[in-house]
Amino acid sequence: MEKIIIQKHDEVHVKVICEAGTAYEIQDYFTFLVPGYQFMPSYRNKMWDGKIRLYNVYTKTLYMGLVEYLVKFANERDYEVEFDGLEQADEFSLFEAKEFAETLGLPFEPRDYQYKAFVHSVRNRRSLLLSPTASGKSLIIYMLVRWFHAKTLIIVPTTSLVHQLVSDFKDYGWESDENCHKVMAGVDKVSDKQVIVSTWQSVYKLNKEYFDQFDVVIGDEAHLFKAKSLMTLLEKMRDCKYRYGLTGTLDGTQTHKLVLEGLFGPVKKVTSTKELMDNKQLADFRIKALALNYSDAERQEVTKMKYQQEMDFLVRHEKRNRFIRNLTISQEGNTLLLFQYVEKHGRVLFDDINNRVGDKRKVFFIHGGTDAEDREEIRKITEQSEDAIIVASFGTFSTGINIRNLHNIIFASPSKSRIRNLQSIGRGLRLSESKKVATLYDIVDDLKWKSRKNFTLEHFLERMKTYNEEKFKVKLYKIEI
Repeated sequence: MEKIIIQKHDEVHVKVICEAGTAYEIQDYFTFLVPGYQFMPSYRNKMWDGKIRLYNVYTKTLYMGLVEYLVKFANERDYEVEFDGLEQADEFSLFEAKEFAETLGLPFEPRDYQYKAFVHSVRNRRSLLLSPTASGKSLIIYMLVRWFHAKTLIIVPTTSLVHQLVSDFKDYGWESDENCHKVMAGVDKVSDKQVIVSTWQSVYKLNKEYFDQFDVVIGDEAHLFKAKSLMTLLEKMRDCKYRYGLTGTLDGTQTHKLVLEGLFGPVKKVTSTKELMDNKQLADFRIKALALNYSDAERQEVTKMKYQQEMDFLVRHEKRNRFIRNLTISQEGNTLLLFQYVEKHGRVLFDDINNRVGDKRKVFFIHGGTDAEDREEIRKITEQSEDAIIVASFGTFSTGINIRNLHNIIFASPSKSRIRNLQSIGRGLRLSESKKVATLYDIVDDLKWKSRKNFTLEHFLERMKTYNEEKFKVKLYKIEI
């Protein structure tokens, strides 16, 4: 019988000892095409075949987080598996977790699924926790940080999340300024504080010696890390035993999931959006899809357009922009209007809305050029407001930003990205005293002509698949503009 020996190599990799023929089988099993490979310069220049190989047939190494998949591979072929040097799970009970939480003096009791995620993480030393937006991932991170009381690196995708996470820790009762060092562009990367919270872009190019100091690494909003950069960063942390990734969404591709699992550990589903809604732990959520009808002349014109031309046509469409402006102003409560293009769309919408409401309402404009501290200040102001309007780019406000008091979201730019859409929806799901229901207004541009559907209508159909999978309530309205 063919035999596979799985040895611990370091905290990143296992070594897989087997016959040469089996090694090539394993390599094929862990080889995948990268989504969008055909558009990448290295593929077009014939420098790369578009595939990612998670098992190295020459060094015989595989990410430790993929051991379960390797065992499945062996079982399917009746190969014998032998383990050498892999540690067993640690013992840690739910009772111990609750006892520990009581010592933290938290302002509220953690939810059952947060305790279970905490227990699972401590027991297994590594995990990719799948927990939807607004489920309280930052509290899970906080409990892990306090439990290990060790040098910890927390990596996040944006500077806004650096500020927000440290602010959350302070809300939980920790003197975060004394214990946390915030790293972003232009800030010293070195600190003797227990926790370093950094954007991954700020640290992934640093040498291995920098990462030797950490016993724990936590990746928040892990789905947004560029795969190659994340691999580069975590592969340098060869002695870091405790590894946790947290994400609300995976993009549905096997490559994406396996890279994250390989680096952090197997996926553990913490809870779901539907469960949280059913338990009244999230706001009730409804989607109003507003299908804008255009003239026959415009429909025929768009049939000749490529994707970017169609987008330019839409963002410059005066009647469309006027409709979005009026829709935004007419909403009661705090409203988030999300756009894609800063100068040719976002700024136009902001100026129009701001000029129309004058001093009657607070109107904020946020994009990539807005300072992270200013974004945090706007977030805090909105939390205390009842009728603020935030006109923000998808890139800055679709992920991680926590505004509990957000009543309405408007998609001014169409997107088919599952991750972006679910993350954007998450901005409106948090409960607050003044909010029990949140509404998403999804602008749908119906420019189909005869049997041909326009690009952005196709994107809406992709969004509908996501809405149906998540069991969101959707109602379609047809609107003449």
